[in-house]
Amino acid sequence: MKDFNLKSYHIRAMNASSEAEKTAINQELKDLYESLPAEDKKDFNEQLQSFLIKEMATINSFYQSTKEENLN
Repeated sequence: MKDFNLKSYHIRAMNASSEAEKTAINQELKDLYESLPAEDKKDFNEQLQSFLIKEMATINSFYQSTKEENLN
C-alpha cells in the first residue's frame, strides 16, 4: 500500500500564508487523487478517512481538556 502522507498536506495548508496558497495545496491533493488508478484511490480514501478520524479525536481531546480547565 502506498503511503500518501496526508499529514504533510494538512500541515502545509495550516501554515499557508494566504487563501490562494491553501487553495493551491487543495488542488494539488485533488489532482493527485484524480491521477490515481482505482485501487490506489481506494487506499487513498482509507488513509484519508483514518487521518481525519485521528485529527478529529485529537481536536476533541484538546477541546475537552480546555473545557474542563475552564470549569475549574
